[in-house]
Amino acid sequence: MTITSQISEAVATIKSAILQTRYRIATHANSEVLSLYYCVGGYVSQNIESAKWGDKILDAISAQLQQEMPGLKGFSKSNIKKMRRFYEEWEPIFGSLAMNPIDNFDINSPGTRSIVSIGSLSTNQLDKNTIHDFLTVQFTHHYTIIANSKSLNERLFYIHRIATEFWSVEKLRYYLAEQLYQKEGKIPNNFDTTLQDQSQSEQALRAFRRNYKLEFIHIDDPDEWDELRVEGEIVSNIKKFIMALGCDFSFMGNQFRLIVDQQEYFIDLLFFNRRLHCLVAIDLKWTDFKPEYVGKMNFYLSALDDLVRLPDEKPSIGIILCRGQKQKTVEYALRDTNKPMGVATYRAANELPDEYVIALKDLEGLKEIL
Repeated sequence: MTITSQISEAVATIKSAILQTRYRIATHANSEVLSLYYCVGGYVSQNIESAKWGDKILDAISAQLQQEMPGLKGFSKSNIKKMRRFYEEWEPIFGSLAMNPIDNFDINSPGTRSIVSIGSLSTNQLDKNTIHDFLTVQFTHHYTIIANSKSLNERLFYIHRIATEFWSVEKLRYYLAEQLYQKEGKIPNNFDTTLQDQSQSEQALRAFRRNYKLEFIHIDDPDEWDELRVEGEIVSNIKKFIMALGCDFSFMGNQFRLIVDQQEYFIDLLFFNRRLHCLVAIDLKWTDFKPEYVGKMNFYLSALDDLVRLPDEKPSIGIILCRGQKQKTVEYALRDTNKPMGVATYRAANELPDEYVIALKDLEGLKEIL
């Protein structure tokens, strides 16, 4: 190895260590800030209830904090109100972290921690990885989410996307306005009835989207395309496809061979999801969803669980990826199946969403009338 290559290798190794350390420090610092805001919010919330604090008291608290801690940022009256809402929205999930952070603080021991970390709490509604995502998201993002969404699954959907795709607040606001969760976050599925572990069912619901936009595919003439051509584009751009799926997926192969009764069967795309700790089979279709697709996927999942799945892995999940789907047809097809699966759709980079196509058709009709 030459001196130049040794230097390059050393720089790459040290750079990686620096970046990882910076990330850990930033994550830990953000966790501390969120825990502080949560506890302050809880303290204010309890006093508003018991001592009937109003805006004048919050004004006075904010002003005196600024006076006693010159240069302090983030503790205006409006921000303290945001901390209160942050606490009240998440308290049903995390519980009360600190009965009273001021009472717990030992003035003679400046190093004593009076604030309990959110990450140290156990909750049967959030798994360890979800809490990690929660702690990496900044307070401004959190408040934007709780101000614009109501359901837990919707909030966790956005938190996971921010944590894994590093969204700015502006990007988050854009996707909230575009109702990304309603378009992509509710994949039709049977997870509740087929996955015995409720935690895995919730994770599976957050791991898959209703619609995937494949930015690397440009479809010029649909008549010239089929499943094999789409699969070829996906395999050629597997890194980009995994980014579309989510960072927890690992690619195991395409046309994955299964042998049952001395006959070969092939799964279009097979992945492993680290967070779900299970195999994920994707059956790729160039048509709208048809009920018979469910029977084929059920067969694949049974074979995977018997022949491929390892003893410590959870039941395999199947995703039927189609060009389109109708709600009732999917619902009836999945209702009485016993293997976990969902039905998602995909579109190419140059294809408009369905609602835009409908709008354009209406516009053409309006033009004819005029």
